Amino acid sequence: MSKRAVVVGGGIVGLSTAFYLNRLGWRVTLIDKAQPGHGCSAGNAGSISPGSVVPLGGPGTLAQVPQMLWDRNGALTIPWSYSPFLMPWLIAFLKASSKARAQEISDQLQPLLEPTLVGHIKLLASIGASELLKSTGQLHVYPDRNAQLKDSFGWALRRSHNVQVIDVDRRAILELEPSIGPRYTVGYFLPEQGMIIDPYKQVERLATALVEDGVSIVRDEVRSASVEGRKAVGVETSSGHHSADAVVICAGAWSQILLASLGIKVPLESQRGYHATLHSSGISLRRPVVAADRKMFSTPMLDGLRVAGTVEFGGLQRPPDMRRAEILLQHCKELFPEANVSSPSLWMGHRPCLPDSLPVMGQSKQVSGLWFNFGHGHLGLTMGPSTGELVARGVSGLKGYIDLDAFSIERF
Repeated sequence: MSKRAVVVGGGIVGLSTAFYLNRLGWRVTLIDKAQPGHGCSAGNAGSISPGSVVPLGGPGTLAQVPQMLWDRNGALTIPWSYSPFLMPWLIAFLKASSKARAQEISDQLQPLLEPTLVGHIKLLASIGASELLKSTGQLHVYPDRNAQLKDSFGWALRRSHNVQVIDVDRRAILELEPSIGPRYTVGYFLPEQGMIIDPYKQVERLATALVEDGVSIVRDEVRSASVEGRKAVGVETSSGHHSADAVVICAGAWSQILLASLGIKVPLESQRGYHATLHSSGISLRRPVVAADRKMFSTPMLDGLRVAGTVEFGGLQRPPDMRRAEILLQHCKELFPEANVSSPSLWMGHRPCLPDSLPVMGQSKQVSGLWFNFGHGHLGLTMGPSTGELVARGVSGLKGYIDLDAFSIERF
């Protein structure tokens, strides 16, 4: 009889982990309180970014935060009432933002990210959904050289890790994307990046393929992992117990709640992200375009132009502030003056972010048989298939293409 595994979480990370566990011979049950993919896996910007080797924090981050907070239309907001709860995370984030530590984090991200586009190609081909991925490249634009220079450390990191980066001026920008307005005059083109044209359809197709291959997908609320004698033996849900030889926590921003019941602490925060989808934008894009000064992605998807971005710290319980999504519409008009921004659909989701911009992967040193794959931050879609395969191989006692020690939960 095959060993049994329970995967907690039905986003792209959990589904990918279940996929590879199933391929390696495990009997897999995937449990999520919602339908698979109904979180950030559906609402993300759709970008596959193996070149995103730059951590969120770096030299100069602290100096930029006050300006971002002061700007009501800026890329970052923290409700004052939430500030005391966020302070431990912010302190850890600033410690991870030194030049030396940012370089180290980038070095750890590079081998994790390098095979991600190939990982998506391989996974989508195996479920007959290759048409959902486009290798389009990615265009980052700035208003001027001064704005561009503020991000020079990050672009130097990319180049040092052999990410192909091509400088573009206003003429080259218009050759790539004629709809970009006159505000943006310089930038970079990254030709080796990709995009998913419908992120929800991707997870929907993957979930269907899993069920067809014998994986059990259960809609239920997992309340805790079951542990006997420092060994994970399953999970407890609202409706009962599910036995397992291995439990993998892939619950995104909710992972820390599950782990708290076991006395395991992790500095995981929700970076609440917003998007607006323009179903009749009136413009045509070929690829994701990043308004780098606004930290906003614009991606052409099957159901329209999706503009996504901003960072709001506010926890899991605070209701969405859709003014944040409406700000994206203002930025969209700056980027694409001819865009029709009327009647958008608006969305908010919870990105699971750790202060050092690295995910948590690997087995608990406190509880054998308890595995983790969460905290991918802004790169959950990008990393999903590759980290799913890495963790599934680890659970199965097999070596992956990189060592997981740098991503251990014990680093905190």
